[in-house]
Amino acid sequence: MTPILLLGAGRMGGALIQGWQAAGAFDAADLIIRDPHVDAAAFAGAVVNPPLETLGAAKTVLLAVKPQIWREAIADVVPHLAPDAVIVSIAAGVRAADISQAFGGRRVARVMPTTAVAIGQGAASLYADDAEALARARALFAPLAAVAELASEDLMHAATAVSGSAPAYLYAFIEALEAAGAAQGLDPAQSARLARATIIGAAALMAQSGEEPAELRKQVTSPGGTTAAALSVLMGAGGFGDLLPKALDAAVARSKELGG
Repeated sequence: MTPILLLGAGRMGGALIQGWQAAGAFDAADLIIRDPHVDAAAFAGAVVNPPLETLGAAKTVLLAVKPQIWREAIADVVPHLAPDAVIVSIAAGVRAADISQAFGGRRVARVMPTTAVAIGQGAASLYADDAEALARARALFAPLAAVAELASEDLMHAATAVSGSAPAYLYAFIEALEAAGAAQGLDPAQSARLARATIIGAAALMAQSGEEPAELRKQVTSPGGTTAAALSVLMGAGGFGDLLPKALDAAVARSKELGG
């Protein structure tokens, strides 16, 4: 499946490269990077922005550009690719059929990853209607992420909302928690330190224990206590139960818009 041609090496493309190297999944020499904005020195050992005529060597093509510019980004590349190259796209919302058509009918898999692939703790939703394309996507992401193979491409919109976009939801929650702690009189730096360490520790405990989030929540919620008082707001009317479905609806709608 190598060489792997990365079309785009921005935040997500760079996270994948970092994760692969840390996991020993692929060597830098296995990678061809095409991105006009990258510094070749940052990807030592990889082939960066080579002549278009050499791209036919790529066995796998990872489409890692913003969905708004994907057609522009591939226009001069497609004529030079090998006929049997497999396309793996992480462009949010862009349909596999449209990608395949633009790539001359080549096989396509879609993936929605999270940036924690950089440290080997990502999540990745996969879809392909071709077994080889699905296997290629799995080989790229399984070393770096918990992988979920979706039964329908339509589910990629939901996967984007509940996984691909979700790290930002957590970061926004932590921002708000830090600010609320400071509003209660804590030094802002202390509030930040406590909030971040608490969230990191809680996530690690969930991962290590294997227990359900609902059970862990119950374990730290004494009836009539301070946690119960806070949860009556967070889980009451207008709280998480109302906000998160609305947030996911908005993300799904935007994913569909991006797909045209």
